[in-house]
Amino acid sequence: MDVGTKYMYQRNPNDRPNNLQRPNPNGGNNGDGGPPRSSSSRLIVRTLIVVGLVLLGWYMIQIFTQGSSTSNANAIEIPYSTFYQEVIAGRVKDVTFSGQDANGNFKLLQTVVDVTGQNKSGTSFHFTQLTNGDPNLTTLLNANGVSYQAKVASDNSVFLSILFNLLPWALVIGVFFFIFRRANQGQQNIFSFGKSKAKVIMEDRPSTTFADVAGVDEAKNDLVEVVEFLKTPGKFQKLGGKIPRGVLLVGPPGTGKTLLARAVAGEASVPFFSMSGSEFVEVLVGVGASRVRDLFDQAKKAAPSIIFIDEVDAVGRQRGSSINSNDEREQTLNQLLVETDGFDTRQAVVVIAATNRPDGLDKALLRPGRFDRRVTVERPDWNGRLAILKIHAKGVPMGPDVDLVAIARGTPGMVGADLANLVNEAALLAARRNLDYVTQYCFDEALDKILIGAERPLVLTEEDLNVVAYHEGGHALTGLLTENVDPVTKVTIVPRGQALGVTQYTPLDDRYNYSKEFLESQLVTALGGRAAEQVAIGRITTGAENDLQRVTAIARQMVARWGMSERLGTISFSEREDPFAGTSLATGSREYSEKTATIIDEEVNRIVKWAYDIAVSLLTTHRLTLDRIAKDLRLHETLDARQLRKILQDTGSIESAPLSYR
Repeated sequence: MDVGTKYMYQRNPNDRPNNLQRPNPNGGNNGDGGPPRSSSSRLIVRTLIVVGLVLLGWYMIQIFTQGSSTSNANAIEIPYSTFYQEVIAGRVKDVTFSGQDANGNFKLLQTVVDVTGQNKSGTSFHFTQLTNGDPNLTTLLNANGVSYQAKVASDNSVFLSILFNLLPWALVIGVFFFIFRRANQGQQNIFSFGKSKAKVIMEDRPSTTFADVAGVDEAKNDLVEVVEFLKTPGKFQKLGGKIPRGVLLVGPPGTGKTLLARAVAGEASVPFFSMSGSEFVEVLVGVGASRVRDLFDQAKKAAPSIIFIDEVDAVGRQRGSSINSNDEREQTLNQLLVETDGFDTRQAVVVIAATNRPDGLDKALLRPGRFDRRVTVERPDWNGRLAILKIHAKGVPMGPDVDLVAIARGTPGMVGADLANLVNEAALLAARRNLDYVTQYCFDEALDKILIGAERPLVLTEEDLNVVAYHEGGHALTGLLTENVDPVTKVTIVPRGQALGVTQYTPLDDRYNYSKEFLESQLVTALGGRAAEQVAIGRITTGAENDLQRVTAIARQMVARWGMSERLGTISFSEREDPFAGTSLATGSREYSEKTATIIDEEVNRIVKWAYDIAVSLLTTHRLTLDRIAKDLRLHETLDARQLRKILQDTGSIESAPLSYR
């Protein structure tokens, strides 16, 4: 545990034996199972299918009805010569011509020979005209009193007929094509597996610059030379300088490694190819290596350019360090090694990789010639946090009481992502309260929500409230009466997150080195809650589990890691991580004997017992002050530094407090 960050002592309601843990009523999957599906796309597909089926049915009806309308089903198919003879004989009543087809009716029921040579009886007939027409037919019909008419198909009807015949089939084919296209969007086409998935930001688009990056000035200075090379590579090449092959950005999550890489591309105004390490590896063998080749080919064609590989440890882990080998990942790593070392020295292509686990990277990947430079992006100090807050607060209206300096000093250990989230949470809180601007109270509430959790409307019994009040009062009072402790800024018994109460300490400045006295004071204040329960209530509870875990971790590090035990001397017994942990090859052995392990346990127990005795002694001596803090906590629920100082003055404990509280 990093004891230098802003810390709280929490009385956790879940600090109980495992067999007493309550099930989470809100646990489990939310049932979403993934991103929400588009209802509009499904509606379009269903509509197209319904329309296609309707048109297809209408088309089939038209086919059958058209056949029946064109010729009567009972009409006799007769030759043209028979029709001619029947007209001369005066037995034809009327005839209708439609193109080459002709339909007509006899005056009476007639028996005639059809085109097949058989005798058939009927009152209607059908025949096909001569190819070039009969010029004497009209005269013949007029002479025998036959009523006749002609129906000529227009161009529009022909066009509509063709359209109506083809439209249903085109629509059905279109529906199937649309469904097939949608199905293919969820999975890659087999021929595009080897293509790079890199996101490309070209040089003509607005991009991030160094002005958008704050709190990591040392890292920015290391990258300035890379920017200068990409802008003017000839300046270095004429003096025999070689292109810097790669830059490895190392740092905790959220410190701005990706933002720095984008800023380098923005400053240099060159194409920026961004890809995550996990996007190289697929289920098919050889895909990762193919994607590496494709990515570097694209970058070389666009040179000068930048390739950014985020979370490079996903593909660049050390080979042979685990029994669960992955041939596909190792092939991808081998191809990456070849590409980073195979650059043409005249091509201005720089590879920037980011990781928060540099210890697990392959040694071949880190050697000079591949990643020549390692830029450490550490957590910002309070000046860096102040600069980051100013950037994120540009578009947020701030109240006159907002003190960004105090916020920056009160957020040690936070990185850029944390501070951006803090500003956003404060703005959301102000919006929910219908404020015109963000106040200091909004920032304080947002910080508590991020570090501890949101307030919970939890109803506790009087007995539990009394225990929580004394527990948190013990933390606060030991912090007020102990030297080398960060100032106590707030103590509350309002349930937040999983804690029933919280005592908050705010460091005056960032710490990078911890003295033995400071660590011993941490032990005393952490045990203040358990000691208060014993002194004031006479019995102990499970609420100190988190405190005991913290105390044990600090004491063990003091003994085994930092050489702060006179009995063991200045020797480090910290255990090294086994690379084969969790496998059959794990050794499980330590670099010291069982006798030494017993001594370490005894020293840890001695230090913790000493700190607990100090806490009990302080609270017993200042029992009146402890009772007053617990009483005021029951009354007001939350006490700030000013109210705590007033209690010390009223109870006469101010003389025993460090100078910072007097």
